[in-house]
Amino acid sequence: MKTEEKSNGLRGLFAGFVLLFVVACFGLFSCNKDDDTKSGRMTLKMTDAPALYSQVNVDIVGAEIYRQNHGWVALHINQGVYNLLELQNNATVVLASGEQIPTGRISQLRLILGNGNTLMTLDGTVHSMKVPSGSQSGLKVNIDQDIHANDYIEVVLDFDANASVVVEGNGSYSLKPVIKVVSVNYLE
Repeated sequence: MKTEEKSNGLRGLFAGFVLLFVVACFGLFSCNKDDDTKSGRMTLKMTDAPALYSQVNVDIVGAEIYRQNHGWVALHINQGVYNLLELQNNATVVLASGEQIPTGRISQLRLILGNGNTLMTLDGTVHSMKVPSGSQSGLKVNIDQDIHANDYIEVVLDFDANASVVVEGNGSYSLKPVIKVVSVNYLE
């Protein structure tokens, strides 16, 4: 009789573990499934600190966010050439407004630059600027924010023109962007 009681007890204990495992798995997978079907919104802005040039123009052709475990997601942005020096003293330009983004952990944002990047020195001379890998891999910035359904975040980037312009040994200029996140605000 004792052997039968032990056997029934072990079966009950095993059944309890199986039930606990199934409930835990259901909870994990149902949360992930919700993340794929819901979305939040994002506004992306850009600003600049002072620089020693007349113009520093960057050609922004794309922006993407990296959602952990799902890869890069393209944002619909206002493409164009932006003079960073017009974005000083708390002035910003809106690159994307109210863009639908998937929920989940957003770890990075990257800007993709085109070929229309120029610099105007204080004497009025315009120079083209090459951007190493700006059009291929993009300029990556860490965001590390969790986006839940119906969240609305505003991300403000500081594209530091003065620190980003490099004078090469031959007198030409290149753009090695220095970008940081100034703020991430939840709006609603």
